[in-house]
Amino acid sequence: MGALALTACATRPPLLAEDRGRELIAAPFFPQTIHQCGPAALATVLVASGVATTPDQLAPEVYIPGRRGSLQVELLAAARRQGRLAYVLTPGFDTLRAELAAGNPVLVLQDLGALHIRRWHFAVLIGYDPATDVVILRSGTERRRLETRARFLHSLQAGNFWAVVVSDPARLPVTATAAGAINALTDAERFLTPAALDAGHAVALQRWPTDPLVLFAAGNRAYAAGRIADAAANYRQLLAVQPAHVAGRNNLANLLLDEGCPAAALAQARAAAGSSTPASPLWAAIQDTLERATREVSNAMPDPAHCAAMAGAGAGAAGS
Repeated sequence: MGALALTACATRPPLLAEDRGRELIAAPFFPQTIHQCGPAALATVLVASGVATTPDQLAPEVYIPGRRGSLQVELLAAARRQGRLAYVLTPGFDTLRAELAAGNPVLVLQDLGALHIRRWHFAVLIGYDPATDVVILRSGTERRRLETRARFLHSLQAGNFWAVVVSDPARLPVTATAAGAINALTDAERFLTPAALDAGHAVALQRWPTDPLVLFAAGNRAYAAGRIADAAANYRQLLAVQPAHVAGRNNLANLLLDEGCPAAALAQARAAAGSSTPASPLWAAIQDTLERATREVSNAMPDPAHCAAMAGAGAGAAGS
């Protein structure tokens, strides 16, 4: 994505009466000050997501005086610093309509220039009227700017149809993909509370219960949070779906070692090694786990009873 696009702004009077049947009338409106449509648009989607803020509070984070505008990357980062996910949508008008139908205003980057002169502008899509084929925006100094769908989509082309939903981690965009959701959580992770991060992974797991990436991420999150039984369950489910998932199997082996289950860990480590090769970037980590498990199993008593449950029946066989 062209992260160096900057903003400029334009206006047009409204043509349709306000109607909650076709627009998100509760979406807040912050009339921009000069060159600051970035902070105004970001404040709109943040407040709609439940964050109490204003353009003035956001401007120091996203507005670059020397460039008289805001960068996409800065808006994304600022949204994450507020404890929100900033999810870049898959291009397409159907995607935008689906998010509107789900109650999500969409931050968009438009080029309002002419004669090959770029005039970048951040706005917020809040509605669409199919009868007139007109979109409704919070834009610049206009609370309700109306544009034809064709003109609106043309304005998005130069910015590669960049469009973003800002959401609470527990409320993923309706058009999110499994990979996109995990990437959004990962990008925001250091700004999220443990509860918010857990909620985001729980929602992803509920929506995509058999997706390997979601299961792996959920296992890693539970492991990091000290929820060992949950982590083991996530890794076991991952390996049931994708037995050759080397990273998941290696993580399960390390979890078992931490739990005092070296025999079960050794079975998992051997299976991970059997599914990998020396060319793999994970090879060194797998060998470390295998060596540790081999060392500890030779000096340990038989695994406690809970180890079989942690490892899962037969979980050590795949890939060995």
